[in-house]
Amino acid sequence: MHPAFEHVDHRPWALPERGWSWRQTWCDLLFAHWPIPAAALRPLVPAELTIQEFDGRAWIGVVPFRMQGVMRRPFPDLPGVSAFPELNLRLYVEAEGKPGVWFLSLDAANRLAVWAARRFFHLPYFHSAMSLAGTPQRVDYRSLRRVEPAGLAFVGSYSPTGPAYQATRGSLEHWLTERYCLYARSPRGELLRAEVHHHPWPLQPAEAEIERNELLDPHGLSVEGAPALLHFSRHLDVAIWPLEPVAA
Repeated sequence: MHPAFEHVDHRPWALPERGWSWRQTWCDLLFAHWPIPAAALRPLVPAELTIQEFDGRAWIGVVPFRMQGVMRRPFPDLPGVSAFPELNLRLYVEAEGKPGVWFLSLDAANRLAVWAARRFFHLPYFHSAMSLAGTPQRVDYRSLRRVEPAGLAFVGSYSPTGPAYQATRGSLEHWLTERYCLYARSPRGELLRAEVHHHPWPLQPAEAEIERNELLDPHGLSVEGAPALLHFSRHLDVAIWPLEPVAA
């Protein structure tokens, strides 16, 4: 059994009945979040999706991390293919009563992973030169996009500052992180959803120094100052189901 399925009672809805298809593990991850006006996001999100707000504010997240164990079921990990850095720019949306994530961009250092994610999940992945360095208690992260819009950079460092905990249901940090699906648009314009499953996030308070963050620029978005919320997570096993249409 995949380790993600050791706990299922925390899910907001039941596991899908059909079989899951991809596995991956997210490591040394930072959640950096800023509030942002929902009106600024509306042109960037399909009309079928509701842009969610918490206490009257929408949020945008920048999420650098590294992937390992990335592979389609039932194949084994492949050296040079199954592990790589990734960087996400994400929003919080809902359809059919299922809160999920809408990605404005995803950068990855693996060309094959970029191709597979675009092919099988219709997600806006971009190939980037990326690196993670540092120590177990500090991550130094660099990303420079290699394809159009080329040259977009994210450079920063981050660290956990306290012990791991599970976010309280109803809190903002729970609302931002405990999401069990993603949404995408097919080349034919169809809105799709992929279910995901994992344990409750083992969050830690964090600190970060962000030197460059140009991910928002192509979307005409901006945020002011340091992130309003920072969380670190060391390790999370994830199972992912194939995309399926969202009912009109």
